Amino acid sequence: MKYLFRSLPLLTFVLAFAAGGSHESTWVDHDTVATALSKGGAIASGDDYRVAGARRVKAGQVEVHDKETDIFYIIDSEAELVTGGTMVGWKSAGNGQWLGTGIQGGERHHLSKGDVIVIPAGTPHCSRKCRARSTTIWSK
Repeated sequence: MKYLFRSLPLLTFVLAFAAGGSHESTWVDHDTVATALSKGGAIASGDDYRVAGARRVKAGQVEVHDKETDIFYIIDSEAELVTGGTMVGWKSAGNGQWLGTGIQGGERHHLSKGDVIVIPAGTPHCSRKCRARSTTIWSK
């Protein structure tokens, strides 16, 4: 995603939820959170959730999660995402995770610092420059 950023790589705080749940609290100290946000990585997880920091500097593949809802909170910079539509060229990545080569259709979202986007389980999504068949979804 670096091609769209004005200054810094996109920093996100990612929450992924599945059905079910634990009723125990989890505390993570600020140094662990800061490290995860600067380098990317796990912050906390349980049977029904995962919290991670992500540092994105290039476009990613199209993804679909069967049982996870992604919640992205944009901490810094900006990005373009496509959500919805139909995933093209999909293959299993295991454990209810799917990767694809593009999205046909879908909705564009411009995200910047402070924005939140919720991507429900089963919804195709990808960062800028994902492709639909042989046509680029994004144009400058």
